[in-house]
Amino acid sequence: MAATFEELLEAGESADVTGWDFSWLQGRATEERPPWGYAGQLARQLRDASASLDIQTGGGEVLAQAETFPPTAVATESWPPNLARASARLHPRGVVVVADPDEPPLPFADAAFDLVTSRHPASLWWEEIARVLKPGGTYLAQHVGPASAFELIEFFLGPQPGARHVRDPEAEADDARAAGLEVVDLRRARLRIEIHDVAAVVYLLRKVIWWVPGFTVAHHRCRLKDLHDHIQTHGPFITHSTRHLIEARQPTITGENQS
Repeated sequence: MAATFEELLEAGESADVTGWDFSWLQGRATEERPPWGYAGQLARQLRDASASLDIQTGGGEVLAQAETFPPTAVATESWPPNLARASARLHPRGVVVVADPDEPPLPFADAAFDLVTSRHPASLWWEEIARVLKPGGTYLAQHVGPASAFELIEFFLGPQPGARHVRDPEAEADDARAAGLEVVDLRRARLRIEIHDVAAVVYLLRKVIWWVPGFTVAHHRCRLKDLHDHIQTHGPFITHSTRHLIEARQPTITGENQS
């Protein structure tokens, strides 16, 4: 027997939303994956690094997929529940987890790392990334792109034309260059998301809190019922995420620059 609207609301509202493990959504929602395989690229870069920093690591879920880490491996995170998860997951692997408020400056010395990474950072401080990278060092990251999940966001908030160009990959690449980095790779993807029940919507909006700021089941109940009815009548609610892979490098200091 299919769950009722009330049961679905309760399921989504009671689910644990700490960390960045989305396995609770299995059977409730699907998302197409980017073609470049970020976790695999991250693992290969870590294998060749001597000192690495993963910024805004969440619960360390993606970083922990790597088989090996460099002799010096550090991750930062700001949200206390995620800090606890990341520490439990990464400390046994030799990765130091540092509490950081996601605001400059990063709590590390200049040229401390030859690899800086991040998956879906909420904020970007290119000058700080450039500062902590060694000459010849690499920044490898997968960023959320512009208008990601906007079909869902605008279902609740209405049209958001001013927000559609935020996180533009070309603008981010320009900012990286302005900080002195060389952009060596920039790839984009638009990915299909299928949402099969309203419990998944409640879970997502509780977890990804910047999609619909101030979301609560009580306040958005009418719109949740509209979405539930849409799914019952038309099938899965379709939205699209956008992602881009960016790789940037700190230029190597030449003999002329050193003089």
